[in-house]
Amino acid sequence: MKVKNALYLGTAFSACLLFAGFARGAELILNTQDFAPFNYEVNGIVSGPAADIIRKICSEMKIDCTMHLLPWRRAQDEVANGTAQGLFVIGWNEERAKTLYFSPPILNTEYGFFVRDDNPLKFKQNSDVKGYTVGTFGPSNTATALEKIKAEIKDLTIDMTPDDESAFKKLSLGRVDAVFSNKDVGNDMMRKLGIKNIRYSGRQQSLKYYIGFSQKFTDKRLVDQFNQAFRSLHKRGVIQEILGKYHMEAAQLE
Repeated sequence: MKVKNALYLGTAFSACLLFAGFARGAELILNTQDFAPFNYEVNGIVSGPAADIIRKICSEMKIDCTMHLLPWRRAQDEVANGTAQGLFVIGWNEERAKTLYFSPPILNTEYGFFVRDDNPLKFKQNSDVKGYTVGTFGPSNTATALEKIKAEIKDLTIDMTPDDESAFKKLSLGRVDAVFSNKDVGNDMMRKLGIKNIRYSGRQQSLKYYIGFSQKFTDKRLVDQFNQAFRSLHKRGVIQEILGKYHMEAAQLE
């Protein structure tokens, strides 16, 4: 018991030293978009699992963190010009990794294809959607993933929309053959719109969501401390506890 207590006190002391350099003065401004069930507003307050995690981390670090929910293009532009320092939640890709530092993975999710109920598709492989016109929200990481599928199977038309709602409405009306989307986002969108004639036909890929920080406008030491606080909370089971309230699964630490 004494050894266990000593280890805990040592860890706590190290954490205090780690965060001391930025406490009571550091600030992070983080942008997101309306991306339910991951990010959304409730009475003007940015809410959802990622926002809860960020607030917990910032409380742990004793720093000020402000979150804004904006149109996605504006959210990204503000990070690019230094008005804000970070974006959430985002998928990792090579292009983003050129300009962003990434947090450890926050949660597990997946991309897949939604189709109308009158389509018998049970998606197993990319060639299953050959010849389809597929709606998707973009520009986005989802659209980038769909473009890779198109490059592989050639015969696929992408119908890019400025929001997920437009894509699912088009599918419901039969104006596209499928929608490529995050599974959780698609299911939430169908509930929101009251759409009853669409179903999820299968997973195309698993993925993880992260928080990204501008390499140009964020001190790398602060990012490292943020990530260390996240790892500490993860090991203590706090991250899964937060995500469990939303019926979501924490990603394993890398």
